[in-house]
Amino acid sequence: MTEKKQNFLERNAVVIKIAAIAFLILLLLIPMAMVRSLVMERRGRQIEATKEITSKWGNEQCVTGPILTIPFKTYNVDKETNKTVVSEHLAYFLPEKLRINGMLNPSVRRRGIFKVAVYSSTIEVEGYFKSPVTDFSDGADIDLKGAYITVGISDLRGIKESVSFNWEGIPLNCEPGSRIIQMIKSGVTVNGLFSKELGTQNIHFSFKMSLNGSENIKFVPVGRETDVLLKSSWNNPSFDGAFLPADREVSDSGFVAKWKVLELNRNYPQKWVDSQQVLDNSAFGVSLLLPVETYQITERSMKYAILFIALTFMVFFFVEVLRKLKVHPIQYGLVGLGLILFYLLLLSLSEQIGFGYAYLIASIAIVLMITGYSYSIFKNIRLTLLLGILLAALYLFLYILLQMQDYALLIGSIGLFVVLSVTMYLSRKIDWYSIGNGKSE
Repeated sequence: MTEKKQNFLERNAVVIKIAAIAFLILLLLIPMAMVRSLVMERRGRQIEATKEITSKWGNEQCVTGPILTIPFKTYNVDKETNKTVVSEHLAYFLPEKLRINGMLNPSVRRRGIFKVAVYSSTIEVEGYFKSPVTDFSDGADIDLKGAYITVGISDLRGIKESVSFNWEGIPLNCEPGSRIIQMIKSGVTVNGLFSKELGTQNIHFSFKMSLNGSENIKFVPVGRETDVLLKSSWNNPSFDGAFLPADREVSDSGFVAKWKVLELNRNYPQKWVDSQQVLDNSAFGVSLLLPVETYQITERSMKYAILFIALTFMVFFFVEVLRKLKVHPIQYGLVGLGLILFYLLLLSLSEQIGFGYAYLIASIAIVLMITGYSYSIFKNIRLTLLLGILLAALYLFLYILLQMQDYALLIGSIGLFVVLSVTMYLSRKIDWYSIGNGKSE
């Protein structure tokens, strides 16, 4: 090496070192991407396990109805041909009052290490229809024998007992399948509703279902006034859909939720002819959440990996500059790989013992490993302990960020501000130009 080249390297030693560290951080993105890919693969396997369990037990359930459908014909005279034209129509009617009482009995099913929240439920439905006798135009030929009721059930495999539909005190059998698939794709149909002419009195109905499902149950508020009461021993519910409960109580012993939805709260009428309405947009209900979604929170924690690596490398760099030590790029690389190993430990342990304990064990293991390795580089107990305390504080800070999802950006920004401020303060007296010439203050 020529003297000129050697002098250039000495003068720019700090810049070259920083460039080498930055390049090493970029290289560490490769194993980081591999760990992230593993997280996605495990999440995919969880989804497959969930589908396997729910396909046999019952998927998410959505209960719609009942909807009363009455066929009728109209007769009109064509002015040109003077012939009578017969038109066939379908009139749809929704209940005036709809009350739903539901009891969910939850449990957790496993497929290997993967868990899925499932439930068996008892759903009691009652209400009444206003007599549609006045809703037909004069001269309409009403086909009462062809009238039928449709009750939407999104996954019929979840039905565990026969559904007996009580219509004006008369029990009627339900047939599988929906005859109004444009609005209700899956459900049961009740025929033989009317044995005599329509009167003006209200028509009462009731039925009871034993329904299996998984993770979520929803109801569509088809009543002019819909009241839903849902009880369960599951203590970690998430109320979702178009409407939140008007009243709810969640405790360690379970939850009780009440909804009240009016016709004016939804975007379809109580009765219509022929046209198809979109009903599912008004569905509401509850999801049975498992305490922690391992893969989602692990993936969130990996977003801070570069910050961890950069801050740890910064400590090594300042020690190297201020103590005139030489830390080899391989040593930087080993420390970086140790920091990435944390996420692999977190993923594998959290699948077995839960996220909280997994995070504690993984962080302690990595802090001890890197702290012990740094002592062989620093040869100074004080600096080694300082690094260990910094790493412990970083992992504690990350855990707080993960638990405070709504305030993660705010807390993270404040944390970065504090770190940069401390770095600027500690490096304020360093003469960076003199380092390459072997001088330091």
